[in-house]
Amino acid sequence: MQPTRRKLLVMAGLAPFYSLASAAGQRETTATERLVLSDFTGEEPFTIDGARWRGFTDRVMGGVSDAKFEQTEVAGKRCARMSGRVTRDYGGGFAQMALYLRQGSDVSAYRGIELLVHGNDEDYNVHLRTPDCGWHSQSYRTTFRAESTWQTVRLPWVAFRPNDLRAPLDTTNLRRIGLLGWMRDFEADLALAEIALYV
Repeated sequence: MQPTRRKLLVMAGLAPFYSLASAAGQRETTATERLVLSDFTGEEPFTIDGARWRGFTDRVMGGVSDAKFEQTEVAGKRCARMSGRVTRDYGGGFAQMALYLRQGSDVSAYRGIELLVHGNDEDYNVHLRTPDCGWHSQSYRTTFRAESTWQTVRLPWVAFRPNDLRAPLDTTNLRRIGLLGWMRDFEADLALAEIALYV
């Protein structure tokens, strides 16, 4: 059965993106394999059962960054793409496409996150959120450089540093993975073909 696609509700100040749910459920996997969370390269996009994508900018908190979130093709690959102007004006400074996982997502059998990305030779952030992250500034963060070619980036859990909280990263209950253009004035252009977990 093919995955189905449905639009997210457009909330005040929130850019519309899309939500993908697999009617067939989670792909078969073991802890000795990669676990694909979302893949845009096929005829129909895939997102693991119970997860959804959302794109938004600092406009949710009064900023003026402007980004577009779309499903498209970049350099020969189907992908999800976030592009636009990130600015720190008016206290802002981010654009984000985030994968919200179903509650109780235990990813502790894996070593980290693997991204198949294409960028514009700029640095981007990945922010993780767990139930320990109550305030909007709280997350576990790392940075990677997205070159202007398709590349695979692996980010181990140990690379993520807590921001504004003391609790260590709890991979037994991961709630959200966010890819961000972050806290500087620049043109963001990040394409994601696949996001997975690796052992």
